[in-house]
Amino acid sequence: MTLVQEHVAEQHHHHRDVTGGWLRPAVFGVMDGLVSNAALIAGVVGGGASATTVTIAGLAGLAAGAFSMATGEYTSVVSQTEMTKAEIAVERREIDRHPEAEKEELALLYQSRGLSPDLSRQVAEELHKNGEIAWRVHAREELGVDPDDLPSPWVAAGSSFLAFALGALIPLLPFLFGFGSITAAVVLTALALFGSGALVARITTRHPLFGGARQLVLGAAAAAVTYGIGHLVGTAIG
Repeated sequence: MTLVQEHVAEQHHHHRDVTGGWLRPAVFGVMDGLVSNAALIAGVVGGGASATTVTIAGLAGLAAGAFSMATGEYTSVVSQTEMTKAEIAVERREIDRHPEAEKEELALLYQSRGLSPDLSRQVAEELHKNGEIAWRVHAREELGVDPDDLPSPWVAAGSSFLAFALGALIPLLPFLFGFGSITAAVVLTALALFGSGALVARITTRHPLFGGARQLVLGAAAAAVTYGIGHLVGTAIG
């Protein structure tokens, strides 16, 4: 392959963004919203509540869950980012105070990855000629993070909030449109569970049928258990 062919091949080789901080909270939010609100609604229905009570409980579950998810994601990502920045600051101080030791550390790291000792030291020497490049390389190689691409807590919180609200809204829709029976909610939730599981499987390059069936089984089990608990409690206090 010529240099031109290699350049053209590289231009057509793209990777998806796997570090932006939105996919995990979005996926988790939709799934959590679907399963938790479907289970909540099933439990309230199992307890013999009226359609109005079910609707109120479902809306409360949607709001509480969405805010809880957003708050949790924001706090966790902020904490992780703060800890990462603190460790990067330590690394920068060590490079300033002990440049030769840090240079040797980087050279040994490259040797462990297959480079010859001479080439490893040469690479480390070149990288350490620029302090800004040096600490970024150490952060990537030693800490396993990209200091220029840290996840955004606001992106994580926002995607989590919207995803949970969307997922939690689905089992609630039939009650909002006046369907007093849980049958419509069960069918709609089952379709959404299977569809979301299949979509996530496609994103992660797994088989959609497996992903959809897995999510459907897990969600159905959670709703069934909650319905049973609600029914038992409702019968006991009724």
